[in-house]
Amino acid sequence: MRYLKLHVGDAALVELDANQMRSRRITLYDGPIESVLMRDLGPLETTTRLYGEVWTSGPQAVVRYYKAHPPDGDEVPICAVARLSEDQMRKRPESKPGTAILDGSMASAVVVNAFR
Repeated sequence: MRYLKLHVGDAALVELDANQMRSRRITLYDGPIESVLMRDLGPLETTTRLYGEVWTSGPQAVVRYYKAHPPDGDEVPICAVARLSEDQMRKRPESKPGTAILDGSMASAVVVNAFR
């Protein structure tokens, strides 16, 4: 993260799923995800794509980001997670196995030093 001059706790608003932007309710599926930065995150500018993985087996969706692709640059490794306070990553009760239905399409992408 030093290469990008990012620090643990740095965060920016992100659309969780590039295919469901600005939706009131979205469905995330276990597996790969492509998100879009809606604000700059250090040197990563707005519209940078974040690529990662989604897990839906627990009560909340878990999203971990492994790489970023700026609009006019090369892919770079990143270590970040999607977070929302007040349980807003909590799955809706009607979520089926392998999916997470969420109220809203946005979260924060937060830089971390390791996945736990």
